[in-house]
Amino acid sequence: MSPAKFRAIIFDIGRVLIHVDIHRAMAGLASDLKLAPQELWSSIENDPRWADWQEGRMSPQDWHLHLSKHFGGSLTFEQFKDVWNSALALEPIQSEPFLEKLSKNYRLALLSNTDPIHMSHEEARFPFFRFFPIRIYSFRVGSSKPNPLIYREALRACKVRAEEAIYIDDIPAYADAAQRLGMTGLVFQSPGQLQWELRGLGVKVD
Repeated sequence: MSPAKFRAIIFDIGRVLIHVDIHRAMAGLASDLKLAPQELWSSIENDPRWADWQEGRMSPQDWHLHLSKHFGGSLTFEQFKDVWNSALALEPIQSEPFLEKLSKNYRLALLSNTDPIHMSHEEARFPFFRFFPIRIYSFRVGSSKPNPLIYREALRACKVRAEEAIYIDDIPAYADAAQRLGMTGLVFQSPGQLQWELRGLGVKVD
């Protein structure tokens, strides 16, 4: 059997392209609350409005107001944005030469469960975004992983069939969801592991 002819490589962002430390942001938010950072994060993840926030049905201002009413706290909206973005590390995970090389041979895309506060910050801060002309964000699409809709939107934007695309995520369930649609799903562990697996699939990484 001849190797697959891949045309698109689709990346998750958090913990694949950018280090994420949720505890750092939660510690900032919890500094004037009677909750431990881990308790706060668990409450936010299980909040009935979390999906609305991730899928674009709440504005940043409404999300700040919702959390302030629910948990208390005295952060202004600008202070809240700074603390929310403190979860994102300053240095990227992948090297720019690696991404630039891929961008010359494949259509690169982003596919992420994320929000407008994080993405406004990330796109302004990290130069590697220029290698990703296609950016599929849950808050824009109105759907989040592992819903097949968001993966299909990425394939549509890349103008490729599922078998022509590789999807990379640090969460196995999200890589599996891509695999079930016919894509090749890879679980990210480290830059070296990723490059080794891509080479094994015949992807030009050097």
